[in-house]
Amino acid sequence: MASSKSLNIDILESIKSISPDVWNNCVGADEPFAKHEFLSALEDSGCTAAKAGWMPQHFVLYDEQGTLLACSPAYLKGHSYGEYVFDWSWADAYERAGGRYYPKLQCAIPFTPVSGHRLLLAPNAPQDCQALLLEAMVARAKELHLSSLHITFTTEQEWKVAQNNGFLGRIGHQYHWDNDGYNSFDDFLDRLSSRKRKSIRKERQAVKDSGIALRCLSGADITENHWDAFYSFYLDTSGRKWGHPYLNRDFFSLLGQRMGDDVVLVLAYQDDTIVAGALNLKGDKTIYGRYWGCREDFRFLHFEACYYQAIDYAITHRLARVEAGAQGQHKIQRGYLPQKTYSSHWIADRGFQRAVEDFLKHDQKVNELEMKELSSLSPYKRS
Repeated sequence: MASSKSLNIDILESIKSISPDVWNNCVGADEPFAKHEFLSALEDSGCTAAKAGWMPQHFVLYDEQGTLLACSPAYLKGHSYGEYVFDWSWADAYERAGGRYYPKLQCAIPFTPVSGHRLLLAPNAPQDCQALLLEAMVARAKELHLSSLHITFTTEQEWKVAQNNGFLGRIGHQYHWDNDGYNSFDDFLDRLSSRKRKSIRKERQAVKDSGIALRCLSGADITENHWDAFYSFYLDTSGRKWGHPYLNRDFFSLLGQRMGDDVVLVLAYQDDTIVAGALNLKGDKTIYGRYWGCREDFRFLHFEACYYQAIDYAITHRLARVEAGAQGQHKIQRGYLPQKTYSSHWIADRGFQRAVEDFLKHDQKVNELEMKELSSLSPYKRS
């Protein structure tokens, strides 16, 4: 059991205050978004900065020799944009009651609804360092008189630790594809019902018949011209979805420079013109779908670029899964099944905490019913 008296917790206002190697020693091989390189690209591009409503407040826990034991990416938030675990109704209710919801403390990977560790531990670090990080975050929230602290898209294990330390738990869902030892895309299709199998083949053939060719690029193969094209697609899609883009052009250049080997950029070409793109990041077991955009409407191209190309890539590179993110029941008929996601919430005001707790109890019942209904839509053959 680690003693808090022998440990030191600091709060970093920039990820650059710690070396990449030291931070990444706490990051698992399958979690590219938690890497120093990803977080620093967000900061250096200005996507996570005070003026953007994301003020870095990263927590780091050292032993008495100065060795990093644990860390957490965290931010003071002046809004609830870019989180994907929505608390707008909480903010509205609290402020109508006379409270001040913002700023709040958010432990998260910005703009990234991907589950993973948020209470990052170095190898062989005592497990109770997670509780010490939580304690430090709550103390910071109290010190700054914040309304709340939120830890989003965490692991189930961390979610349970948080509940044992006074946090409220919330469960959501998103869609993942699991690689059941497939040797080819056709091998995967053979596991589906006949109707779903024929539908997917029809969709893929329609893309080929339209004269569109797809390429997967990583590392040095991705040029600034590729990023220019993809960014134009991103601007169009983000403008329609959110009203404004969270990421700027500089971010994508920095991502390519710092994490190019972790990027899988799917580009769709019509003759020599790039007409669509889908951005993925990969870990040692998973490929994570992130952003998509298209110059014009090509039938079924979204499914091909975002879902089928990712499955093909996972099979070829022996990855265990594809995570396609939140929303989109249409993903189920393409082999992506609902999986639980977890978040934890600490509320300062006791009365408001009880109201949020009641909301979450109802929300969990709704989510359980949705998960049951969605699971019944599985396209896979029944064994």
